[in-house]
Amino acid sequence: MEKCYPTVSEDYQKVDEKCKKKLRGFIIEKHCAPLMLRLAWHSAGTYDLKTKTGGPFEMMKHQVELAHEANNGLDIAVRLLEPIKELFPILSYADFYQLAGIVAIEVTGGLEIPFTPEDRFEPSEGHFWPHGAQ
Repeated sequence: MEKCYPTVSEDYQKVDEKCKKKLRGFIIEKHCAPLMLRLAWHSAGTYDLKTKTGGPFEMMKHQVELAHEANNGLDIAVRLLEPIKELFPILSYADFYQLAGIVAIEVTGGLEIPFTPEDRFEPSEGHFWPHGAQ
């Protein structure tokens, strides 16, 4: 079965490439690939197969999610990434954190992973996925 990726605008693709470049340099300079990969993993790790809810949304930027014991230390990744995120407002935090994880894999010798945001769903204010601290 052939994968079908969503189409994103040319402007989005250009921003994506610029952001990847910036992230590459930053992750290499700071030696923080494992931390960035962990942030992406934990962000996506809220997906619930039964209910088909959760996944990589913007939850990791919220203190209540960062306070969960499984996310211990990820506040460091969020703080480190914030200055770069501010340069690319077109990217959602969810996409940005996943992109950081992709770049972390690539700079450590992993395969190049195509980045394709799949949807624009955002959880309602105050809703946190399973295992969140609310």
